[in-house]
Amino acid sequence: MRISARIAVPLAVLGVLATASPAQAVVVPRHAVNICQTASFYDNYDSASGPYGLKRVLEYGNKVGHTPGAHPVYNGWAATFDFGPNDWGYMRIECIGGYDSW
Repeated sequence: MRISARIAVPLAVLGVLATASPAQAVVVPRHAVNICQTASFYDNYDSASGPYGLKRVLEYGNKVGHTPGAHPVYNGWAATFDFGPNDWGYMRIECIGGYDSW
């Protein structure tokens, strides 16, 4: 059986989207900064136990990214992009501010 290109390409795109982690955005994150003195930055979030896999602690003013309404927030933990080493993680939503300031 042969699958036409009109069907195969959309199926391939769906496969790529289905394998992306929830924190990986299709939407580019808005530029923001950490407005807390320090903020724990975790690898992931589990709805039963909360954040896990502490990556590092972000200092006040660290450049981060988050797009309200497009990136998930679970119990106050927001999917966030750290522009320092360029990776995704979770930090407290109240520590994200200064949107579009840089």
